[in-house]
Amino acid sequence: MARMNPIDLRKTPVVLLAALLGGCGGFSLERLNPWAGPTERVQSLPRDATAYACDGGKRLVVRYLPGESSVMIVFPEREFRLDRAPSASGTRYTNGSDTLHSKGDEATYEEAGATTYSNCRRAAG
Repeated sequence: MARMNPIDLRKTPVVLLAALLGGCGGFSLERLNPWAGPTERVQSLPRDATAYACDGGKRLVVRYLPGESSVMIVFPEREFRLDRAPSASGTRYTNGSDTLHSKGDEATYEEAGATTYSNCRRAAG
């Protein structure tokens, strides 16, 4: 009978880690390099979104949902819904804390009662 070589258990975690990482799509050793520069990503605008250019070089992205009874506010780190509410002039969407006021090609956005995006104008598309 042929004798099998024993498995060196000290090498097993390294081999398992390499096998797992090798199967991950998009994995590269460059990601592990602490001196590698940041990878730039082009921020794409969802097809159904409207971008507004605001004071201070800010950009507000809004997705008007079908029927315009709600909108989605799109930030790079999160996206959330505001529902249409009564307004004396223009259109107002709110979730009780945040509010989007829009009229024509202009918009203003408030967070917790404080205006954070002002004089926003629909960006040329």
